[in-house]
Amino acid sequence: MMDHADLVVVRGAGDISTGTIHRLFCAGFDVLVLEAARPSAIRRQVAFSEAVYDGAATVEGVTAVRIADLSEAGAALNRGAVPLLVDPAGESIRRVQPLAVVDAILAKRNLGTSMDMAALTVALGPGFEAGRDVHYVIETMRGHDLGRIIASGSAAANTGIPGIIGGYGIERVVRAPAPGVFRMRRDIGDIVAAGEIIGVVVAPEGETPVRAQISGLLRGILRDGYPVTASFKLADVDPRTGELKNCATISDKARCIAGSVLELVSAARWRRERHPAQSGRTAAWRVPVPSTHPSD
Repeated sequence: MMDHADLVVVRGAGDISTGTIHRLFCAGFDVLVLEAARPSAIRRQVAFSEAVYDGAATVEGVTAVRIADLSEAGAALNRGAVPLLVDPAGESIRRVQPLAVVDAILAKRNLGTSMDMAALTVALGPGFEAGRDVHYVIETMRGHDLGRIIASGSAAANTGIPGIIGGYGIERVVRAPAPGVFRMRRDIGDIVAAGEIIGVVVAPEGETPVRAQISGLLRGILRDGYPVTASFKLADVDPRTGELKNCATISDKARCIAGSVLELVSAARWRRERHPAQSGRTAAWRVPVPSTHPSD
């Protein structure tokens, strides 16, 4: 059986979420991961969500294993692995009564996380209001406020434009030109040229080529055979062709966000141990963070 006292439930296991899962697990917390039945991670080499398809996924020495039922979670943790359960609605959360719930789905909207799920609830990115939907929100937009803990209000609105790397932003992202089934022609770690076909979208009326917009390293690409809609994100090209190791390691952005989550979860555990009678009252251990983004 799981010891729920130090259990953290993380919803979502894409590459950003994986950074948080990895950090919490390495810091000694038991982590239960909840995922969708068909996750669509692009940076698949650093996403625990791949365990949904392959049964297990290892990132920087930590392995997540898919479990068929919540009853298998304790055994996975005892083996030194992170249990991952397909439970997109989060129905198992109230059964395990965790110390904290982290919504790391990054859907840009709330898919059902609420403050009453645990003594501490944290959400990554836009779509949540701290103090109403969850206790805290973590800023996920690159820049000065990346990783900032927000105790009141929301993260910056989604712009749809990725952070600038090597002088490129939106050009790095490859999207589906039409609906259909995506078929890979190149894979993560390949060097591609601008205009090169990296895959096709197959539909009844034929195939539509998918081309890279810039030259660089294919840092991420959607799993082969995934059904897509028009404009669905398919790949990420990094113009820094000499950074092959980055394909298999947690990003600076994910690690920054993970540190903020760990700060909040550690504070929750510390306050519970010092003041057990107040463990269910989140106001008793709120960390000293600004209520709004500071003015420059």
